[in-house]
Amino acid sequence: MEKTSQSIKAPESNIRAQNQLKRVLPTSVAVAIGIGTAVGSGIFTTVGEVAAASGCALFVMLSFLIGGLKQIPEALFYAEVSTAYPQNGASYRYFERANWRYIAFLSGMTNFLGTDPPGIAIIAIAFARYVSYFLGAGDLVNKFIAIAAILAFMFIYVRSSEGGGKVLNVITTFKIIPFVILTLVGLAFINPSFITAGPAPGAPTGILALIAGVSATSWSYDGVTNAVCITGELKDPKKMPFALVTSVLSVTILYTLFGGVVSGLLPFDKLTTSDTPVADAFTNISFIGKAAGSVTAAIGIVVILGCLGSCIFAQPRLQHAMANDGLWFQQFGKIHPKYGTPAFSIIVQCLIACVFVFFLDFADLLGYFSFVLNIRSIAGYLVIFKYRKQKNYRPTYRMPVWWLITGFLVVMAAIMLYGTLQWAPVASLIALGIAIVLSLIGFTYFNKKYGHLYEYQEELPVEEE
Repeated sequence: MEKTSQSIKAPESNIRAQNQLKRVLPTSVAVAIGIGTAVGSGIFTTVGEVAAASGCALFVMLSFLIGGLKQIPEALFYAEVSTAYPQNGASYRYFERANWRYIAFLSGMTNFLGTDPPGIAIIAIAFARYVSYFLGAGDLVNKFIAIAAILAFMFIYVRSSEGGGKVLNVITTFKIIPFVILTLVGLAFINPSFITAGPAPGAPTGILALIAGVSATSWSYDGVTNAVCITGELKDPKKMPFALVTSVLSVTILYTLFGGVVSGLLPFDKLTTSDTPVADAFTNISFIGKAAGSVTAAIGIVVILGCLGSCIFAQPRLQHAMANDGLWFQQFGKIHPKYGTPAFSIIVQCLIACVFVFFLDFADLLGYFSFVLNIRSIAGYLVIFKYRKQKNYRPTYRMPVWWLITGFLVVMAAIMLYGTLQWAPVASLIALGIAIVLSLIGFTYFNKKYGHLYEYQEELPVEEE
C-alpha cells in the first residue's frame, strides 16, 4: 500500500480535465520567455536614467549588477512554489492553491485589466517607434504598426502552442546574438577613464546614489520570472528552477556588461542627458560611426519583437486557468478543438491591447502597469507563509532561509510601490480604484455563478494498491 495524490472532484467538475493544455513545451521555451520578456526596450532607454540616478559610470554597472542579483530571491521563490504546484497561472495559481479565492481573483483580474494588455501595448508601441526610425512614420502609422505586430503573434499562437514555442526560441536566439556581438565589440573601444571618473558636479553620491540607480533598473528586469506562467505546459516542470535561475543570471550578465560598455563609450554628462544614449555611445566606435542609430534601431526591433512575443505567449494562460476554476468567463477556459490552444483567451487579450495602443498615453500606461504589479507581488510573496504550514505542501525544490528571502521580497516590492505612487499618482490611483471596486463585484458574480462547479478541488492522499 502506498499513498499517492489524486484529484477528487465533484461529479460535474470535469471541466478542468477537458480544457487541460498539453505538456508539449521544452525547458528552452521557459528560458526564452524569461529572457525574452526582460530583454526589451528597457535597456535602451533606462541606461541614461540609471546613470542620472547613480551619479557615476562605475555605479551604472553596479546598479545593473545588483538590480539583477536582487531578482535571484524572486526566482528562488517561484522555483519553490512552481514545483509544488506545476500548473499555469503564476501568482493567481498560488493564491488559488492556498484557497484564497478572492485574492486569487483580485490578482488575476488586476493582471487582465491593469498589467497584461497594457504591458503588451507598451511593448508594441516601443517596437513601432524603432521601426519608425527607418520609415519616418508619424504617430498614427506607429499605432497601426504596433497593432499589426500584436495581431501577427496572435495568429501564430492561436494555431499552435508547440509551434509558438519554437518561434519564441528562434526570436530569442536572434535577439541575443546581436546584443552580445555589440557588447563584445564595444568592450574593445571603451575609454577606461570614463568608467573610473568620479561623480559629475552636482550628481548624487554615495550609497543613496547607488540605491537610486538600482531602483532605476527595475523596469529593465521586469518579467524575467514570467516563465512560471507556462509551468502547466512544460514537459518536465521539475526543471523550472533551472529555467528561472538561468534567465535571471543571463539577463544580469548581459545588462551589466552592456551598461558598462555604454558608460565607457560616452562621457557621463552626455550619457545622463541623451534621449538616445545607446545610439550616441556607439557612434564613438570608428567603423560604426554615423550608422550607430541604424544599428541600434535594427537591434531594438529584434529585441523588442522577442519581448512582445514572450508576453503574448505567456499572459493569456492566466485567464484560461481562472475560467477553469470558475473565476472568469467560461469561454476563456475553452481549448480550440483543432489547435489545442487557449485561442479565445489569446485573441481577447490581444484585441484589448490594441485598444490600449490607440486610447492611452504611453506614460499613463507605464504608471498603470507598475503600481498594480507591485500590489500583486506583495500579496503573492506572503502566500508562502500559509504553504509552509500545510502538510501536503511538497515542492521538489525548497529555497534556503525562506522567511528571510520572502521578507526581502516584500520589503522591496513595498518600496517600489511607494516609488511608483510618487512618480505616477493619477494612473496609480486609477489602477487601485479599479482593483478594489471591480474585484468585489467580479468575485461575487463569478463565485456565485460558477463557484459550485469547482469547490471540491483539493488534492487528497488516497490509498492505492
